[in-house]
Amino acid sequence: MTEKPSATGTHTAPEEAKRLSAISDFGIDTTSKTTGEALADYFARLRGGELGTLPALAGLVVLVIYFASQSEFFLSLRNVANLFAQGAGVTIIAMGLVFVLLLGEIDLSAGTASGVCASIMALHLVRNGNLLGGMGSTVFYVFCALLVIGAGLAALLRIWVGTALSLVALVIALSGASPNPWLEMLLALCVGTAIGCITGFLVSKIGMPSFVVTLALFITWQGVILKLIGQGGTLLISPDPVLNGVANGNLTVFGSWVFFVIFAGGYAATALGQHYRRLNRGLVTQPTVLVLVKVGAIAVLGAVGTYLMTLNRSATALEISGVPYVVPIALGLMVVGMYTLNRTRYGRHIYAVGGNTEAARRAGINVPKLRASVFVISSSLAAIGAIVYSSKVGSVDPQAGGLNTLLFAVGSAVIGGTSLFGGKGKITDAVIGGTVIAVVQNGLGLLNYGAAEVNIITGIVLLIAASVDALSRRRAAAAKS
Repeated sequence: MTEKPSATGTHTAPEEAKRLSAISDFGIDTTSKTTGEALADYFARLRGGELGTLPALAGLVVLVIYFASQSEFFLSLRNVANLFAQGAGVTIIAMGLVFVLLLGEIDLSAGTASGVCASIMALHLVRNGNLLGGMGSTVFYVFCALLVIGAGLAALLRIWVGTALSLVALVIALSGASPNPWLEMLLALCVGTAIGCITGFLVSKIGMPSFVVTLALFITWQGVILKLIGQGGTLLISPDPVLNGVANGNLTVFGSWVFFVIFAGGYAATALGQHYRRLNRGLVTQPTVLVLVKVGAIAVLGAVGTYLMTLNRSATALEISGVPYVVPIALGLMVVGMYTLNRTRYGRHIYAVGGNTEAARRAGINVPKLRASVFVISSSLAAIGAIVYSSKVGSVDPQAGGLNTLLFAVGSAVIGGTSLFGGKGKITDAVIGGTVIAVVQNGLGLLNYGAAEVNIITGIVLLIAASVDALSRRRAAAAKS
């Protein structure tokens, strides 16, 4: 028996049933749009105040054009590769801060927490694994106690990853394991996670404002760094080729092209797969033409960038070529963060709590656990950022994670489009904003501007970004009313 056509005459009975099922589940997602309609809708959202990353991207283009016109070295391959390494540490810290900012919270201690992680990593390396001798007995036992406390608080919050990593740090510290670059990086990550567990508990369970808690910890961790390294001291990590290579090394030419194929191919498979799955289920999705244009643009830009990075950029007889290691590190973290926020229940809960905490609580979301978890993520990514920026400079000193590290990290997230009011932001905001910050610092450095001018101009850029966010929110609210 043949299947009867649907009322529309375009679907068989099973197809129509599937489409109607999709409509019942996603009632607002069933109106298809042409390419013209999608573009018109995008510009309508812009007029309504939903600017997204457009201001940051426009500013980035302006900055690149300006610095390229003022310095012949700005767009040189050597400087572009150096720019990636310069901005990667702060950008990674900013990725973690995006999770915190999405809840309308703030983590002022992320910078100095990263400094603590870097200090302990370097101390374990230069002291041949003997943290007891490097710290002194009192500081060492307090450090171990804090790791136990971090593990216990994470268990109370049922953040089991936090418990496990805190205990791993404790085992490494007590065992006196011989120095190994991979072990040092693991230790830094675990210490960052333990710090996040303590911070998250104070904010979510004790109920202290995140501004007060993290400001207090900002000062505390600054003192801890000074205690671990000593006034005017420096711990060198550059002699270790692995740690030094994190920010200063490069993939081989072959490895660079393999990375391009994995990244561009993975993006294409994900974007096109999701697009056609939605089409098959009768759900609204972007026009196929626009999806193909995005995939093609990523592939072309990635291929051009990879080709340029595989050229020799050394000014000496020693050849330097290949994509810097920090690029796959940062992009890998970005992809994981995007998947977490966009494709998991945990990510949807973060946006829900950031949009309306009380409504999320009434819907059954464990708000205290969620609020604590974002601080764990923030401090863990701060530890990874610490590994990168310590590798770049080749040492750890009492200023590690201090000075402008936090300000630039927060600025990166906000400049990229993440709102300080919560509920609005993406991991890509941190990457775009971090690129803006890196371009400003790098370009002004090439033009021989001093630290004063760099701080002033960076502050003005951040002020403009915050103003755009506030004005766009006001316009969006007015459009809805």
